[in-house]
Amino acid sequence: MAFLPARWARFACLLLVLAAGCSAVAQIPVRVERFSPALDRILPRHPRLERLGGGFNWVEGPVWTRSGFLLFADIRNNRIMRWQPGRGFSVFMHPSGYLGAGKYGGPESGSNGMTLDPRGRLTVAGHAQRDVWRLESFHFPRPGRSWRDARITVLADRYHGRRLNSPNDLVYGPHGDLYFTDPPYGLPMQNDRDPGKQLKINGVYRIPRAASRPPGSRPARHIQLLISNLPRPNGIAFSPHHHYLYVDNSAPRRFWMRYRLRSNGALGRGRLFYDASQRSEKSSPDGMRVDRDGNIYSAGPGGLWIFSPRGRRLLGIVHLPQVMANCAWGGRDYRTLFIMADTSVYRLRLKIPGLRP
Repeated sequence: MAFLPARWARFACLLLVLAAGCSAVAQIPVRVERFSPALDRILPRHPRLERLGGGFNWVEGPVWTRSGFLLFADIRNNRIMRWQPGRGFSVFMHPSGYLGAGKYGGPESGSNGMTLDPRGRLTVAGHAQRDVWRLESFHFPRPGRSWRDARITVLADRYHGRRLNSPNDLVYGPHGDLYFTDPPYGLPMQNDRDPGKQLKINGVYRIPRAASRPPGSRPARHIQLLISNLPRPNGIAFSPHHHYLYVDNSAPRRFWMRYRLRSNGALGRGRLFYDASQRSEKSSPDGMRVDRDGNIYSAGPGGLWIFSPRGRRLLGIVHLPQVMANCAWGGRDYRTLFIMADTSVYRLRLKIPGLRP
């Protein structure tokens, strides 16, 4: 580019970075609302938010694999992406949600939340595919074959014979039980009036012993409805040692709930631990994670919300440049929080390591 004026050369370099998926790491200043001195044990006084890349279309559902790379959903492009240190971004799976031949007809055609089962197998909230499925291995299809030929086990797709809405987020509990939320956001109309919606509720469900289901087995015939009174259940996470299950609600009220987990896998009565409905920001509670000490990290109005264990106090809010959707722990020491926000992937170094899925 020596023949270009310096300013145009810099502009051309920027365009090349954007064309490559915005793979250059950029540090971004953030504003932090601090509500408790306890936040200092978690967040550096001057946190450094790094933007790993962008150019996606509503990123969600991140998970750090045991092979040392990050997977996340690029929902509106109907694909799962991979980010690997030193190698940048690449397509891991396409399509990842809707498999029809025609146009989907809604804004969110891809998969959503992801986690790992006790054996390290990728488990996915199918979202537009309206199911929950497990990838039996990370081996890529042979040349000439597509991901439609990958070995996938559908763990659940119906409740009492009716199709699920659009599974959104999921987490494994004791005994390999799988818990997931099922709002309507993956349906074409994204609401309860969608003609394809077969369930009147937007529930939270449990698939007993999901991790033990044999590869290639048929979807579970009996899944347990645990919560039926949340209008839009969304993010879901367990406390350390699985004492509590956290579920947040994204609309019309924006709040977080805590449920005591019973020995049989059912839930006790829910307790509201924070209502953010009066915040002026338009964004809502979404994906959640928990650290080793039990602190809760959640997408919320304005950015990343951090609560003390059991949701007893709001410790602080890290304001982000884009609407946050979800987050996941990763890196060698599990002190890096990967943050999904609108079109971009960020990371934030923290003082306390997270829980491994």
